[in-house]
Formats: sequence, structure tokens, C-alpha cells
Amino acid sequence: MTLALQHEPASANLADMRLLRSFSYVDGHWVAGADNAAFEVSDPATGAIIGDVARLTTGDSAAAVDAATRAFPGWAELLPQDRARILRRWFELIIENKEDLAQLMTLEQGKPLSEARGEIDYGASFVEFYAEEAKRPNIEGITSHLPDAEMELWMEPAGVAALITPWNFPHAMITRKAAAALAAGCTVLVHPSCETPYSALALAELAERAGFPAGVFNVITGRPETIVPAWMDDKRVRVVSFTGSTEIGRLLYRQSAETVKKLVLELGGHAPFLVFADCDLDRAIHEAIKAKFATSGQDCLGANRFFVERPIYDAFCQGFTERTQQLSVGPGITDPDIGPLMNLGAIQKQEAHIADALENGAEVLCGGGRHPAGDLFFQPTVLKDVPANALIMRKETFGPVAAICPFDDEDDVIARANATDYGLIAYVHTSDPRRIYRASRQLQFGMVAINRTKVTGAPIPFGGMKQSGLGREGARMGMAEFMDIKYVCRDWA
Repeated sequence: MTLALQHEPASANLADMRLLRSFSYVDGHWVAGADNAAFEVSDPATGAIIGDVARLTTGDSAAAVDAATRAFPGWAELLPQDRARILRRWFELIIENKEDLAQLMTLEQGKPLSEARGEIDYGASFVEFYAEEAKRPNIEGITSHLPDAEMELWMEPAGVAALITPWNFPHAMITRKAAAALAAGCTVLVHPSCETPYSALALAELAERAGFPAGVFNVITGRPETIVPAWMDDKRVRVVSFTGSTEIGRLLYRQSAETVKKLVLELGGHAPFLVFADCDLDRAIHEAIKAKFATSGQDCLGANRFFVERPIYDAFCQGFTERTQQLSVGPGITDPDIGPLMNLGAIQKQEAHIADALENGAEVLCGGGRHPAGDLFFQPTVLKDVPANALIMRKETFGPVAAICPFDDEDDVIARANATDYGLIAYVHTSDPRRIYRASRQLQFGMVAINRTKVTGAPIPFGGMKQSGLGREGARMGMAEFMDIKYVCRDWA
């Protein structure tokens, strides 16, 4: 098929140009949509068009389910060690092509190159982990409570899995979901964000080289309102895994009801960062910078609300501001600390949150506006004395703006931290072991980080509480999300 390209793919600085793909990957073939339509992908750092990518139709989306359904029995029945071998090869190919994948990610997503390299390593770690876990969905025996009966629990692949992934981590959010599903014996449909499809298509190219059978791993590009509804309506799609906004998560929750799908939802965050007076202040500031400004603040794990105990409040604000002012801003390819935001809407959101905070009495310690580096660059910003009623204290900012306020009482700050519909992660800095225990128990978040920022990885069950999501990704639990439990009771009498 011929794709109606208006722009040839950009001459990215890739050692292997075969990784730069413009077509979707379905049933082992690179395909355009039925109407040969395409959409533009641009570089957020410069606004330049990178190229055009196939925009598939609703009919194409349904046809991809057909392909995944046909492939499912063969993949599910494959010996676990054979699935593991293919997954392991996929991991090796990702690592071998790390630099190209990072360059491609920075080109379409904008994040600093070192962060992109880190994401490739992080994403690959899930493929490696689940290549090993693929061999271990063991049958579990149960001590029988019935005479002459033998009982077992079997873990079986659920079926076709739809994976809907975001633009902020265009590599890792695919591998974290897909590796678990594939290890379980499911076939997968991947729908990447229209803003970052090239990373997904590069993974498809490497999956093909790794030896996945046709129809097992599919990447369907296009508008979500065109692609996703066909999957939600199709009873053959048994699992839907989505990372993105809580608003869209609620929509998918409702749409899944008619076909009673299994859902894994990793939704919005609104992370509190609690700093007590007995902490290691220098370490707290260092970790706060990482928690706020990684991925230019465009991270659901990003700290959004900073609560600092009053005796060290001024010192923290001063130290944090000084560190923020040292952050470099520029195109991701130059490897700065802060790259561009994804789109104009993100810029406008930062401006709205800052304006609202100032109207409610907050003070700007640094930053506060757009950065001269380009249309989608924003100054790393620190706000002091932000009141509880400010918009930024109620809504996820998803950008490089930090909101700081003081507190005087432990119970009060825990209550303030919990006063949100979201519950993904909370950060706490203190040296008091009793307070560490109390805070860990009382904070209503799926993950709690004590005196550090980095807590995620393949061996841990990533996920949140309340409206931050359902289910877990990573660890053995992440693989179990794509499996059904079958209870077998045999009478030997």
C-alpha cells in the first residue's frame, strides 16, 4: 500500500535508519490505513515536522483484533521457555540499539538525551525481567477440603490485550505493559500517542527481528477516538492497559463495562513531598529537584505539592531555588536539564497555575514564564507560600513549576497530603524511624518513597490508589494482570 506522505521522514542521526518507520505494524506486515491517510509528527524543541505516520481507520483497528485473535492460540500454547527466548532476544536488540532509540525518542518527545537513554535502559529492564518470569506461571496445588478430590490453580493467558500508551514515556510504557502481556501468553495491540509514534514503531521493528510470530505484537497508529473504540466494543479484547489522564481512564472504565474486560489503569498523580525539620536538608533539596524536574516535570510521579516544616522552611526555599536557577534549559538533543514541554496546552497550563497561585497570595522565587529557547520551553519555576485553595495545590501541573508551603503539625500535613482524589506516590524526608513508620502507614498512596526519589523498576508493583489507577505494572503482579485463574478439581475415586 502507498502512504500519502507529505513529508519524508527526517534524516535523524540514526546508525540504523530501518528503525525510523512510517507505517503501522499489523499481522507481521508494515501497513497503511485503508484510506492511505497520514498525520504529522513534529519536534517539540523546534516545531519542525519530523515526518508523516500512517493514520489507520476504525476498520483497520478491528482488523488488527482479527490478527491478534488468530495469533493467540499458537502464542499461548508455545512452551514458556520459547516465549522467554524471543523476549530475551527483543531485550538484547533494544540494548544493542539503545543510542538510536534514545535519539529517536528525543527527536519526537523532546526530553534530554541522557533521560532518553535512561528510559531505554528502564524499558528494556521490563523485557529482561518478564523474559525470566515467562517460565514461572506455575500451577499451584491446594490442600483438598473434599474427600477423593485433587485441586489445582492454573494461571492462563487472558487473551488479546490492548495497550494504550502516553507520550511522556513513549518507550517504557510500551515495554512495561507488552513484556508482561507477552510473557503471560497474550497477544497485544499497541496504540501509541500520536505525538510519539516513532518510538513504538521502532520497537515493532525490533520485535520483528526478535522473531515474534505474525499477529503477536501489533502497533496501530492513528487518532485514539478512531482506534480505541473498536477495541473497547470487541469482546475478543480481554484486557485493556492504559496509562494517561484520569479523565480518559474513567471513560475507558465505562466503555469496558459492556464486554467486562480486565482493566489496568495508571492514571494521574498529585504527589506530595513532605519535608520534616529533622531531615538531611541537603539531601532533601537534592531529591526534591529530581522529583520535580525529571522529564521537565511531565511525569505522573513528579512531586506537585511541597510541604516543608516551618523551622527549615526558609532554608529549604532558598536552597531549592538556588538549585532550580542552576538548571539548564534547551533542546533535548543538547542534553540540558530541562527540555521542551509537549504542546502549547502544557505551556498554557503552567501559566494558568502560576497566575492563580499569585492571585491567591503566592510569591515567585524564580522563573514564572516562558523561556526564550522556543515556543514550548518554560522556565523552571518556584512558588513560595502557596495556599491550599490555589489551583496548583488541587490539580496536577505536569510541568516545571514547584509549589511550596509551610506546615507546623505532623497529623495536619498528613491530612493535607491525603486531601486529594489521587494516590499514586508520596515522598517523605525525615530521620525519625517512628515518623517514617507512621507516615508510611497513614499516607493514602500506592507507593511511598522515604528519603529518596527513585523507587520504580521491573521487580516492583507500580501503581496507585483512589483515582490514580487500578492494578499493578511490574513484578509478578504485573504479569498476573494479563492472566486468568482457572481452578481445577479432579475426582480420583
